Amino acid sequence: MPHASPPKASSTALGPYYPDLFVNDGQLPPSCIGPLKASKPSLPTSELRKRFEEDGYLFLKGILPRAHVQKAREEYFKFLAPSGLLKPGTNPVDGIFDATKDRNTFPGIGSGAAGANGHPGSHAAVFVDRALEAHYQSWYADDLCKHPALKDFVAKLTGWGSKTTAFTRTLLRNNVPGNKAIGVHYDQIFLRHGEPTSITAWVPIGDVKLTGGGLIYLEKGHHLGIEQEAQFMEEAKKTGLSEEEAKSAFNQNMMSTGLLSEGPREFAERFNRRWLVADFEAGDVVLHNPFAIHASTINHDPDDVIRLATDLRFVDSSRPWDQRWSKQYTLDDGV
Repeated sequence: MPHASPPKASSTALGPYYPDLFVNDGQLPPSCIGPLKASKPSLPTSELRKRFEEDGYLFLKGILPRAHVQKAREEYFKFLAPSGLLKPGTNPVDGIFDATKDRNTFPGIGSGAAGANGHPGSHAAVFVDRALEAHYQSWYADDLCKHPALKDFVAKLTGWGSKTTAFTRTLLRNNVPGNKAIGVHYDQIFLRHGEPTSITAWVPIGDVKLTGGGLIYLEKGHHLGIEQEAQFMEEAKKTGLSEEEAKSAFNQNMMSTGLLSEGPREFAERFNRRWLVADFEAGDVVLHNPFAIHASTINHDPDDVIRLATDLRFVDSSRPWDQRWSKQYTLDDGV
């Protein structure tokens, strides 16, 4: 299996040095890899807005206090510790996986992880149930998700001001080394009951090395995302789907997971585009628009560090938005 292949050092002809990176359908070739462009939050708002519109994303360095993010990470892994996830004798904040355990006992949750949000099975019940309950804990739901530094930045960047609203439904995801990565998608697929005006904040909760399973963004993928959505809607009309069926991320014209593809390598080669990558530090955030196409690499952290991150979303509350996201995430919510 591709995810079982250990990464080794390699170089590219593109300039930056990259280790070997693996996705669900194998190793990404050097020609499919490029750098994610970082931005300082202190840059003029007009410049940041221009970058966001041109690239479909903003990779913001250190916008959140590192200590606040690390505190959430520590609390999360203390909360998950009863599942047997962590290596004995390690500090919870480090999130070191117990590599003697079967990684399949610790499956991910969220987009594409278990079909249309199904439970992965009784063998993983303790772990999955704890991972779901973590969404409701104050150190996450209040201290991190409602952090004023992030909401205030989004309000200023967009000009939404006091109309800026954070969705209650979030996706707090862990990724154990060697497990399946996130497939190719754009967020509007899962937000079709509202206008395509939301902004997603991908928040790594802890440092994520290049080989640690971080998010990857398709270069200028937001333009392709708009085209893909138009094609889906046209196909929905041709096949006679009702308006409600067409809005579903799991309709008959799409993959059962709602994804564009399980394989980022094939997808990049098909459209002749690069995946943009970076290593991330606690406090970094990537903002992206609802059509930005993204996925993740397989976590091959050499120290068995578990990747932890969350998806937070913001919207202009004066415009129609997907009200299904006004409640906390559950496995059976169909979103």
